[in-house]
Amino acid sequence: MSGDEESAARGWAGAVAAVLLVDAAIHLYWASGRTWPVADTVRLSQLVLNTQVPFRPQGLVPLAAVLGGGAALVLARGGRAPALARRLPAALPRWGSAAVAGGLALRGAAGLVWATGVGADPGDTFYWLNLLLYTPLCLVLAHGAGRVAGLGGGSSLLRGRRGNRSAD
Repeated sequence: MSGDEESAARGWAGAVAAVLLVDAAIHLYWASGRTWPVADTVRLSQLVLNTQVPFRPQGLVPLAAVLGGGAALVLARGGRAPALARRLPAALPRWGSAAVAGGLALRGAAGLVWATGVGADPGDTFYWLNLLLYTPLCLVLAHGAGRVAGLGGGSSLLRGRRGNRSAD
């Protein structure tokens, strides 16, 4: 991997992981019963998900764990957590980063549909949060996680640090 590719992967890994970890922390906060930035779970559900679902620890804690695990795998693949990377099967950080990229891309694609007004009311706060924050952030982070995973032109990333394709 060239120095530029490694530097880009490290940068993207840090950015993607930071957002995933903040998101995990917010979900743990909500799991405690708090509803910031609104007064109740009904409004929170509409604001975040554009539908009514319960905000219970049984759903929020596992989601926070998935977000944290994804962050760890992206950090390991991006060279920001070498001790963790050494303890994992070589392919896991790559495929985990690809899964993070895929999940973010799917959320971004759903957000593009909502941005057209399908399934989202342009007069609702969710519509504008989706249009101006959620969707662009997911699409940018999907690109970054894909770069860390070695997708889309980053073929030298697929060889891993040892230059060994079979390890990935």
